[in-house]
Amino acid sequence: MLAFFRSRSLDPAIVILVSLLLIFGLVMLISASGPVAFQRTGDSLFYVKGQLLKGVLPGMIAFFLFAWIDYRTWRAYAGAALVASIILLVLVYIPGIGLKLGGARGWVHLFGVQFQPSELVKFTFLIYLSAWLAARKAGEAHSIEQGLIPFVLALGSVMLLLLLQPDTGSMMIIVGTSLLLYFLSGAPYTWFLGLSVVGSGLIAALVKWSPYRAARFMVFLHPELDPKGIGYHINQAALAIGSGGWFGVGFGHSRQKFLYLPEVESDSIIAVIAEEMGFLFICLLVFLFAGLVWRCFRIARECRDPFGAYLAVGVGGMIGLQVLLNMGSMNGLLPMTGVTLPFISYGGSSMTVLLAALGLVAGIPGRQTHRV
Repeated sequence: MLAFFRSRSLDPAIVILVSLLLIFGLVMLISASGPVAFQRTGDSLFYVKGQLLKGVLPGMIAFFLFAWIDYRTWRAYAGAALVASIILLVLVYIPGIGLKLGGARGWVHLFGVQFQPSELVKFTFLIYLSAWLAARKAGEAHSIEQGLIPFVLALGSVMLLLLLQPDTGSMMIIVGTSLLLYFLSGAPYTWFLGLSVVGSGLIAALVKWSPYRAARFMVFLHPELDPKGIGYHINQAALAIGSGGWFGVGFGHSRQKFLYLPEVESDSIIAVIAEEMGFLFICLLVFLFAGLVWRCFRIARECRDPFGAYLAVGVGGMIGLQVLLNMGSMNGLLPMTGVTLPFISYGGSSMTVLLAALGLVAGIPGRQTHRV
């Protein structure tokens, strides 16, 4: 099998790790989403079918397509990727195209397809930023006029459009990934620290002037407050995780998934996994994610092309940050952000984009024998 993937310029480690996560994700989605799917639709396999048809299938096609296309091809479309990022985020405000679900304008219905533009922007903006950093001559990316200002303007435009939706979770992932790439490009430490301070100040301002964000932050600090209201979600997640212990209550035997824990098919699925499979299995899951992130970083280190290296680091950082935000929020270590767990949570847009991004990274090692 490994020879099969190598002959097609695919990194075998990424293929194996992604396959394991996808299989495990579908199995756990069957268990976690069954009661809520039956209550909402009358079909206990509704979310599993949707995951296969809207996420896994198009995602696998995208994975092999992006692995097959030479990653360097996308460098020529960096400017278009930035424009596309802005347009995608603007579409959510156009009547008849943008949809408001769950209190946020984060969805678009276009050509018969419903998707989240913010998920796609994570990838398109990464392509733009990787190409921009790779194209800078020595010192250009680290000058104020040619480096810092263009970086802040591009990132700030995306941040503003995401905040207006509002989609704080996606914004944090894009900002975190972008700062990681800019820091690794050799930007001065003082700039990195300055941008981090500005970002922290912006988050503090958002918490202060946004009632629902302030409520989430207060629950993060004091989860015992309003246990039947704004604190209900995190308290039910804590009950699920605590009930699992070391070895779990057994696959399919979660109690919290029976309409007690909100969003069991998406944000909260990690709590159901902890309840059914236990702490030791969660450690194994973290190990799989860590291995995937490490492999992306290793590919970046071995890549002779700066564009490919930035792409690989960005994809690895994006996945690692998303896992951290999801698991951290469900464990009460971070405020609730609404971020899903990669390859496990229900979500066609997220699944497709993540698999496309990893397909691009999986194809990088096979291109190193060609002239850059």
